[in-house]
Amino acid sequence: MPMKILILTDGITPFVIGGMQKHSYNLARQLALHGHKVTLFHCVTGKNKLPERDEIVQAFGTEAMVNLETICLRFPAPSWYPGHYLKESYLFSRMIYKRIQSRLQEFDFIYAKGFTGWYFLEQKKRGTTIPPVGIKFHGYEMFQPPVGFKMRLENALLSKPVRWMNLHADVVFSYGGKITKLIESLGVPTKNIIEIATGIDSEWISAVQPSAHHGEVHFCFIGRNERRKGIQEIHEALKSMPDHGFHFHFIGPIPKHDQLKRKNITYHGALRESAQIKSILDECQVLVTPSYSEGMPNVIMEAMARGLAVLATPVGAVEAIVNEDNGWLITPGDSALLAETMSSVCSMPSSELSKKQKSSFEKITSFTWDKIAMRTADAITQYEY
Repeated sequence: MPMKILILTDGITPFVIGGMQKHSYNLARQLALHGHKVTLFHCVTGKNKLPERDEIVQAFGTEAMVNLETICLRFPAPSWYPGHYLKESYLFSRMIYKRIQSRLQEFDFIYAKGFTGWYFLEQKKRGTTIPPVGIKFHGYEMFQPPVGFKMRLENALLSKPVRWMNLHADVVFSYGGKITKLIESLGVPTKNIIEIATGIDSEWISAVQPSAHHGEVHFCFIGRNERRKGIQEIHEALKSMPDHGFHFHFIGPIPKHDQLKRKNITYHGALRESAQIKSILDECQVLVTPSYSEGMPNVIMEAMARGLAVLATPVGAVEAIVNEDNGWLITPGDSALLAETMSSVCSMPSSELSKKQKSSFEKITSFTWDKIAMRTADAITQYEY
């Protein structure tokens, strides 16, 4: 039966870049395509212009727009002091609440990403009648091992409000794996946790299954220039490896002064066009993601959809999609082990590597966004609030 769902999020693709933004866009679009009435609050930051109506229609498509209402606000301007993001997130949540307060009883469920549901949960705790609120923190990085002082400080600031929101939400969405265990460790009852993986746009799935590759192995990293992503470990590993027998591709904004000058390493920079990313992935056999903390990375899903095996760390919900069938899991922060594993990949029989690639490709068909949206809607309707 169709529902009326209010989705709150910190931006959507293509107007804001990020994993949460892709998730929010696809979830809203697919729920609308499945006949549910969706009202979506999102935002832009800084001086970026609010998207025009025709840009929204172009992004979602006319069919989805039949059941989709979008409202874009400007995220509060950042301050200078530590922890300013928390204040701005709270203000953004309150801004949304004030805009939708008179209509709240229209909705069957509120799906709130990150801190967007903060003010709603406060009002609910004070006795205001509000529909069931489900919250979604994608990676729970603030409860995963920090890398460096800055991340340690950020974790300390974020952990208290995130814990509070988890304990006061009607349901908490989890990607599964270590993320569910982490949520339980905060004191959230297992019955209040809904496990649903992230999804992949069916357009990402290659029309051609991977076949045995002969010649040098092509590895790829895709991500932002963040310490927790493990770029430093990749560079350290590459320094100890020869400059032949493989090629490594970096996709992301990695500064020139951090780049290695090697003939078998290519830095493509930040790419926004999916066609460009697909083209590079289609040259590769292995995605490398040695992160210290994660949720369920979109880059892994997208690489699997192009038929890549995955070399990753068992953080967040990574183990829900990567195992020995389709890749390798190594300890975070161990550049020597990373180099050793990449070297072993280079020397393994092409048939064995191809088998892992095919396993990735076959797994991903269960994670298309139309299926994920249906599972989400079913879980919301079947949960006993």
